[in-house]
Amino acid sequence: QVQLVESGGGLVQPGGSLRLSCAASGNIWHGNVMGWYRQAPGKQRELVASMTSGGSTRYADFVKGRFTISRDNARNTVYLQMNSLKPEDTAVYYCNVHQTPTDYWGQGTQVTVSS
Repeated sequence: QVQLVESGGGLVQPGGSLRLSCAASGNIWHGNVMGWYRQAPGKQRELVASMTSGGSTRYADFVKGRFTISRDNARNTVYLQMNSLKPEDTAVYYCNVHQTPTDYWGQGTQVTVSS
């Protein structure tokens, strides 16, 4: 089993920044993929960004140039630096660890972008 603990969400004004963190513990495998998804009210959960243990990244088009994913393999922690936030970024953000064939999810952290 894998446990994920997220932190860093909150309320921010448009144009502001937030940094999300997710610490994984338990049966962590080398070679996994760690990432962030989000789900806005009435919408499906969608990929924001992911990163392999080797450093390859994948970003959704709507965050390219604004968000940066990083990870510390020694600490089994993944980060999401979010800059130039927009109201449409408002959602619950979920940490994900994919260890084939299983996906593990955090409890979610609310990000609200509003003036």
